[in-house]
Amino acid sequence: MKRIQQTIWKSIVAIAGFTFVVSCSDKLDTQEGQLNTGDLDYTDTEEMIQPVIGAYYEFYTRGWEDPLLLSVRGDDVNAGGLGDQQPFADTDMFTYSKDYWMYNSLWNQQYSDIITVNTAINQILQFREFADEEGQAEADQYIAEMKVLRAWFHLNLARTWEDVFIITSNQPEEEIENGVSSKEEIMNWISDQMDEAIPDLPDMRPNQRTDIPGGVTMYTAYAIKAQAQQELQNYQGVADAAGAIINSGLFSLYPDFYELFKKPGELSDESLLELQFSDYGQETGDAFYHLYDPFGPQGWTPARENASSGWGFFEPSFKWIEFMLDRDETVRLETSVLFTDRGIAELEADGYTNLPSFVSNTTRDGDVINDFARAYFSSGKHYLPSNQLTDMRNNYGAGKNYIVIRYAEVLLMYAEALTQGASGNAISADEAVNQVRSRAGLSALTGVTTEQVLDEKFAELAMEWGIRYYDMIRLDKYDELSYDGRSFSAGDEYLPYPQAQVDALPLNATSVNTDTAINDALNNLN
Repeated sequence: MKRIQQTIWKSIVAIAGFTFVVSCSDKLDTQEGQLNTGDLDYTDTEEMIQPVIGAYYEFYTRGWEDPLLLSVRGDDVNAGGLGDQQPFADTDMFTYSKDYWMYNSLWNQQYSDIITVNTAINQILQFREFADEEGQAEADQYIAEMKVLRAWFHLNLARTWEDVFIITSNQPEEEIENGVSSKEEIMNWISDQMDEAIPDLPDMRPNQRTDIPGGVTMYTAYAIKAQAQQELQNYQGVADAAGAIINSGLFSLYPDFYELFKKPGELSDESLLELQFSDYGQETGDAFYHLYDPFGPQGWTPARENASSGWGFFEPSFKWIEFMLDRDETVRLETSVLFTDRGIAELEADGYTNLPSFVSNTTRDGDVINDFARAYFSSGKHYLPSNQLTDMRNNYGAGKNYIVIRYAEVLLMYAEALTQGASGNAISADEAVNQVRSRAGLSALTGVTTEQVLDEKFAELAMEWGIRYYDMIRLDKYDELSYDGRSFSAGDEYLPYPQAQVDALPLNATSVNTDTAINDALNNLN
């Protein structure tokens, strides 16, 4: 399996160097990355995996701003201050700028990747014409995988902007001319797409795949379906999809929460979707990394010399840390926060004078987090101890994978659905919650309520892909988001369309996330 995985990695790195055909629509302001079809001989069906690898490469190459922007509005996260990204800090305070480059970048990258995935589907279909029966089944599986990746991109877009385009073509002019779909329509479409994909996907964990280790399986599709059904507040749909994952018996929580987010926890039995990166354990040569610098502290004294620090753009909130201290959390708090002396002093000033011993500016791996101006803390979930870096590799977080969906989230979605009135087809809500609590070293609960499940999600899933924020706006818990000087209302739920897209695209003028100036521009377009 290791040999196959290295082959996939080297192919992904090769894909990065391919010539891409760029065809920008007059209407769609995004680069449409397409694999150069001249490099493919469709009669050689052994090469059918190449466009699939290209699509995974696009999925893995997230801009550094993507997870930050998707997460920063939750009450679990604060933007680092005193930097050169003031509109990012403003976004954290629910003051939005339609001209901010991050908004346009997130939009462009998600749609660019959707079109690349659609190109891969078209190429697989051309290979399929020349394939035998076994090859046709393989093609169907690959197409199903592409549908899952495409659904994830659409999920991000609809959660961020509410009404957006559904794009299923690599020449999407007609789809764009038809205008945006409502968030409800998009979530139903995602759910239907997952129903189409599931029968053709492998019945296994991602880490059991040998063709594309860590690739999509039917349970990834079930998880995305559960997320879409949760957005619709169709809790029976959530329970059914999440229950299918639980009933498979294939998934379990990684026993060590601290190491789950580091190299030992990569592609664990908990993972349903994961961005993969590597330097192949080699001191020099090819490397494929995510840029973790925005998550890291500006200053540290690493246990391993020459390991680089970060930018300080992203930190756990005081609200979340104090919530965890009040619950007597240990392993999840230690894992999720890199403490500075300055941050510890602020906690003590807030009345937390008997802090546990792990609340220290020195991590259990010996990295010292020095005070820095932009933030009081940094995210431990995005931290790779310097002693886990490959020798001579110094980038912050170099080679660390990035978990997207994990089994703990599935368990808690299932538990919430049951407390919201759904019928369970697997374990009880108590059992689902207590599996998560047990790993955290907490006592079992009985008769769990929705509020208790939401608290458990807050504790378990903080700083992960905006999960907390989406829960709060789904349930209209605006008071939770109105904290530390923030004031949140219904009009703040969605970002404004990027001005560059307003100027180029036939967006919906009646969408609730457009302000007066955008409405005027849209009316002029229409």
